[in-house]
Amino acid sequence: MAEQAKKAAAKRKAAPKKTAAKRKPAAKRKPAAKRKPAAKRKPAAKKAAPKKTTPDFAARAQEAGRNAFLAGLGFYGKAYDQAQEQFDSMQDQLEARRKKADKLYKELVKRGKQVEKDAKGRIEDLDFPKIELDSLTDRKELEKQLEKAKARFEELKESFSFKSAA
Repeated sequence: MAEQAKKAAAKRKAAPKKTAAKRKPAAKRKPAAKRKPAAKRKPAAKKAAPKKTTPDFAARAQEAGRNAFLAGLGFYGKAYDQAQEQFDSMQDQLEARRKKADKLYKELVKRGKQVEKDAKGRIEDLDFPKIELDSLTDRKELEKQLEKAKARFEELKESFSFKSAA
């Protein structure tokens, strides 16, 4: 093989040299025609021969693709975890608010019972005629009770105006 390379190199060196053509004297020469510049050619696209992939390259490409897929899964997993943490935090806050609301509601019911008791005691002290709920369906009975309440109201009104005038 080395001998063939030496022979090829010798042939290249020994290639006949071209001699320049003799020119005519300047007087007999024709003027050179003006030429348009030649359009630049793009080099021809080389057809790449299909390269055989080595098993190492294929394995690395497959691993890179798998890693990209796993990175995407990791991103979605992390986003899910953050959303779950926020949801749990909101649930805890809502639960705390519900407990406060229940406590406040119970306090309001307790206070309402106390106000109701005080109001009933004051109404009994004023000696108002009692209105029976069962008799509210009977129109005549309702009118009688309304007349009694108006009369008692007028009595209290008169007694108040005398006390304030004094």
